[in-house]
Amino acid sequence: MAKTRVLCKDIRDTIVDLHKAGMGYRTIGKQLGEKATTVGAIIRKWKKFKMTVYLPRSGAPCKISPRGASMIIRKVRDQPRTTRQDLVNDLKRVGTTVSKKTISNTLPRHGLKSCSAHKVPLLKPTHVQARLKFANDHLDYPEEEWEKVMWSDETKIELFGLNSTRHVWRKKKDYNPKNTILTVKHGGGNIILWGCFSAEGTGRLHRIEGRMDGAMYREILAKNLLPSVRALKMGCGWVFQHDNDPKHTARATKEWLRKKHLKFLEWPSQSPDLNPINLWREQKVRIAQRQPRNLKDLEKVCIEEWAKIPAAVWSRTTGNV
Repeated sequence: MAKTRVLCKDIRDTIVDLHKAGMGYRTIGKQLGEKATTVGAIIRKWKKFKMTVYLPRSGAPCKISPRGASMIIRKVRDQPRTTRQDLVNDLKRVGTTVSKKTISNTLPRHGLKSCSAHKVPLLKPTHVQARLKFANDHLDYPEEEWEKVMWSDETKIELFGLNSTRHVWRKKKDYNPKNTILTVKHGGGNIILWGCFSAEGTGRLHRIEGRMDGAMYREILAKNLLPSVRALKMGCGWVFQHDNDPKHTARATKEWLRKKHLKFLEWPSQSPDLNPINLWREQKVRIAQRQPRNLKDLEKVCIEEWAKIPAAVWSRTTGNV
């Protein structure tokens, strides 16, 4: 049934005033452009309740009893991954038949909203303790010291990656090519990149060819790390950060860093979320918008977009450490 139009209070008051003046339902309706049945309903309500405001309505009774609502709320809080169908089945077992739509309407009224689960590293107790110690040791670290850190990391970028977050405006069943997203199996190939950045800006971006070992990693640092530091004019006292990948913590790599007199930041294991070079996300969004067609084009686009990331983005990223 279609929803009826609600008359404003001024019109309802006018209808009552005209009725008091002795006018009939049809005459009032013709004068105000309303149906005689509508005029009659308003006047009858006024005669009964002596008012023209709408009274609160009880609405349809809730299909789920308070006890049933408490049951599904308790289930969701204990097991957040419970599906709507699971809740429908739970209620059916206790004699209440509802649809998944009813579940969707009930849970938000109790402050529960369906959200995507956040992905976090799988941490062992030792990892948790190491991360906590790192946080406590650097709790009073001045902002100026964080600005001296050169952050680094490696990432994989697929040719047809990051498609799930893109949307288009189109009419129903409009499958024009411009409204579609190209996909291929296994991402269409990928490249592995090493990059670095600091509060001064983005450093060099290097494509890793083949399988990287300790020797290749040290060669990447020699060709890209120190030139990046000089280009960003970080001066003396800067600190290098990399994670605990075996190639990074190898004895030969540590010896190379020592010979270069490089100070590096001790880093807790399993802590990729602490590294502000998660700036990679910004990079991948920008690359997806460019739509490179092959791996050579992908590498070219990566280098161009890395250099174009605005200062506001990387300065905000380092400021969140």
